[in-house]
Amino acid sequence: MAALSAWFWNERFWLPHNVTWADLADPAPGVEYPKAGHLFTALPLALGIFVVRIAFERFIANACARRLHIQQGVGRRAQPNAVLEKVFTSITKNPDSRHLDGLSKQLDWDARKVQRWFRHRRNQDKPSIHTKFCESMWRFTFYLSIFSYGFQFLWQSPWLWDTRQCWYGYPYQVLTSGLYHYYVTELSFYWSLMFSQFTDIKRKAAKLANYAKYQRLCDFLFIVFSVVFFITRLVIYPIWVLNSTMFESWAIVGPFPSWWIFNVLLLVLQVLHIIWSYLIARIAVKAILRGKVCNDVRSDIESSSEEEADAPTESLKMSSHPSKGENSTNGHCVTAKARVQNHSSW
Repeated sequence: MAALSAWFWNERFWLPHNVTWADLADPAPGVEYPKAGHLFTALPLALGIFVVRIAFERFIANACARRLHIQQGVGRRAQPNAVLEKVFTSITKNPDSRHLDGLSKQLDWDARKVQRWFRHRRNQDKPSIHTKFCESMWRFTFYLSIFSYGFQFLWQSPWLWDTRQCWYGYPYQVLTSGLYHYYVTELSFYWSLMFSQFTDIKRKAAKLANYAKYQRLCDFLFIVFSVVFFITRLVIYPIWVLNSTMFESWAIVGPFPSWWIFNVLLLVLQVLHIIWSYLIARIAVKAILRGKVCNDVRSDIESSSEEEADAPTESLKMSSHPSKGENSTNGHCVTAKARVQNHSSW
């Protein structure tokens, strides 16, 4: 175990030339450098954040959902059927035409009825709009709070205006209390998500306005999000962050093994930013053509609080009577409900 630890914490990999871990272990009085042990502080704090989340969703987010008339009800449940339930749980949740024909003959049901049963059964397992709203509100509240704190701290930091300050004296950089609290809180939050990773809604963005059926507010927030995303990921990130980590650090500190690894990862992140920006731009173009934000190509097509359309004719009928301009599940326009049946997304 000691050999593995020594290999992982190899000084020649992590630190610049002529710097050792011993140089960082004994700072001057009143000065503290970052240490690997600081990471363990996040573990008990993660449990505390998880408890806070449960209380927030139950008492605050739940009250807001009720005030916005977001019900906890579930959609239509599939009628009990032992044969179909066994197929659903052990073979497939979305049978193809071969399975449908076989089940249709076995049960003496119409193939369309079997397909409808599987739709109802899939929707039955999906979380309700109420659950999505509460989780999204928790994440929105945390992200807004930590962003406000981080922005206030960063505004007072010299490296915001001169990024070369990040590398002067590296790695002998003092760990201030504000910086420590920010990173430990962020790390604790993401550790806390580990406690609920199998039950959380598989979504990244808070779609509170969408869940509450406020289409205009949803459209406005999408515009704000798009502008902020493009500026921060395609302008600020490459000009401030990548320029500093790749060129300024090279000139001031010089490259070392971990320098290459981290910069390659940052470049990969920039490639992802470009891909995500393309997807968002595609949504924006389609929103302009349709007059509203209809869908998010990064999200899976779901219908958690209501059943999927039973037939194309039923879908078209529903699309002629929109409710505040959108489906109440995840931002799909009701005019696109006919395509949900074929599980297509754009």
